[in-house]
Amino acid sequence: MNIVTLLPFIVLIGAMFLMTRSAKNKQRQAQQMRNDMHPGTGVRTIGGMYATVKEVHDETVLLEVAPGVHAFYAKNAVGAVLDDAEYNRIVHGIDPDEDVDAADTPVVPDDASSLTEAADAGDGDSSADKADAAEEEADEKAGKTDVKKIDLGKDDAAAASTSEDEKRDGGTDAK
Repeated sequence: MNIVTLLPFIVLIGAMFLMTRSAKNKQRQAQQMRNDMHPGTGVRTIGGMYATVKEVHDETVLLEVAPGVHAFYAKNAVGAVLDDAEYNRIVHGIDPDEDVDAADTPVVPDDASSLTEAADAGDGDSSADKADAAEEEADEKAGKTDVKKIDLGKDDAAAASTSEDEKRDGGTDAK
């Protein structure tokens, strides 16, 4: 046998060895990552859901997917264990690198009373408001009302439908 005829088989066997070695290495790393989970850790499932680990069992893990909502998942369903900074950035939108000043954040009132205080402060009747009110009272006494007729276009629609009926009956527009 010639070495040239054996060379393709040797290359093929070497490539298969390298591929299986890297796959086993990835599996070992994933298993180590899943074993490093502990309560309070943020995770991403293989389905793309972000959750917090509450309990870790032999084959399952209890995840809090929303406040007060817990679900059991297989450990193999955990795709990544996230560090706290990354989990808070993705889930809560908190960027630890960003300096946030208290003066820059808007203040949200607890009730509606603070929203009406500004309107109450500016409630002083101006002379223009008093004049408008006096005109309205005079109009009411005189019997004038600002009632406008609203044209809904019913007459035009009725005329259009009759002209369409005439055309169907043999009447034509062209002469």
